[in-house]
Amino acid sequence: MKIFKFGGASVKDAESVKNVSMVLKSQGFTQCLLVISAMDKTTNALEKVVEHYFYKQDYQTEIKNIKQKHIEIAKGLFEENHSVFSEISLFFDDLDSFLRRNKSPNYNFVYDQVVSCGEMISTKIVSEYLNEIGFTNQWLDARDYVKTDNSYRDGVVNWEKTAELISQLNPETCYVTQGFIGSDDNNFTVTLGREGSDYSAAIFAYCLNAEAMTIWKDVPGVMTGDPRKFQNVSLLSHISYEEAIEMAYYGASVIHPKTLQPLQQKNIPFFVKSFVDPTKAGTKVGITDKNQQEESYILKENQVLLKISTRDFSFIAEDHMSLIFSFLSKYKIKVSLMQNSAISLALCLEDKFNKVDELNQELQKIFETGIIKNVSLFTVRNANMDHIDQFYHGKSVLLEQISKNTLQMVTQ
Repeated sequence: MKIFKFGGASVKDAESVKNVSMVLKSQGFTQCLLVISAMDKTTNALEKVVEHYFYKQDYQTEIKNIKQKHIEIAKGLFEENHSVFSEISLFFDDLDSFLRRNKSPNYNFVYDQVVSCGEMISTKIVSEYLNEIGFTNQWLDARDYVKTDNSYRDGVVNWEKTAELISQLNPETCYVTQGFIGSDDNNFTVTLGREGSDYSAAIFAYCLNAEAMTIWKDVPGVMTGDPRKFQNVSLLSHISYEEAIEMAYYGASVIHPKTLQPLQQKNIPFFVKSFVDPTKAGTKVGITDKNQQEESYILKENQVLLKISTRDFSFIAEDHMSLIFSFLSKYKIKVSLMQNSAISLALCLEDKFNKVDELNQELQKIFETGIIKNVSLFTVRNANMDHIDQFYHGKSVLLEQISKNTLQMVTQ
């Protein structure tokens, strides 16, 4: 079975959904499972619904606007009396009903129940359209197959349960399902982290022993840098799993960090291709003697630089490190870069749950701290060290680190 993942940009409007069918036609619509994201900007709009709900503002107008957007897309794909319109209305009625009766003060729990609606609606529209044009498929609720713990907004997959459920799917059937979501033991929705649809595709690929997995993007493949941020970048046609994992970890937006390891474990070939021109080869990630190690550039923005030292100028010892990392785990703050000296520790942090101020307050009870927000982490993979000076030009460098042929700097 083949796994295809289509992101929000590939299903942003009616014409884009039609283009998905053209991509599938070029690839052959047999024995495949499609993982579909929410339609373009829908997740952002639903996040605003959650914010308005908790701040007791008018969230219902936001819901109406999102509903209307999906109805307009459906009008470009179906006849007026098609059942998909009642399906769309039902999704939004359920969303409104949930928010009216909800008693939970847990922001992350409510977030997952609300934001996941984007994937549910987009997949229903795509599935119905494909069936309409003769691409027979079965719509799946991913929450019935991807089982997680109850770490809302950052679910941890229960691989044993998930594999048992997914392995029951018929490999001769084509399916359409959602990325980004699973469910806990109580069948409440749990999301897998922002941009987690790639990871969902890898979960299905792993559990189905897929012959290949392809992510369809609006770029030709994995580039040596984001073309929106860097000039003169080029396509990486072949890279190893290890190189792709490193690039994703350092912040390359084209691949979700958790995606590669399940594929690598079973040596499942992984392709990143363009839905604009599906005939082009794109990038292949896997084991091959053609793998490239080109100089590549990654910019990870909206980071936080936290500097920690002891009050008595004593060494940062193992017990200090253990305590600091227990706080980081408590607040679910990810370390993007770490550098320590005898009396201080510098951490470049990714604070996706906006908890760094709480972390800082807790640390200040024991340590001296300094914090700088809105910094960027610039990484150069396979850097040409003979021309290293060029990377510093025009940058205000707060922290730097060089290991092998990888240069990293935190800049302001």
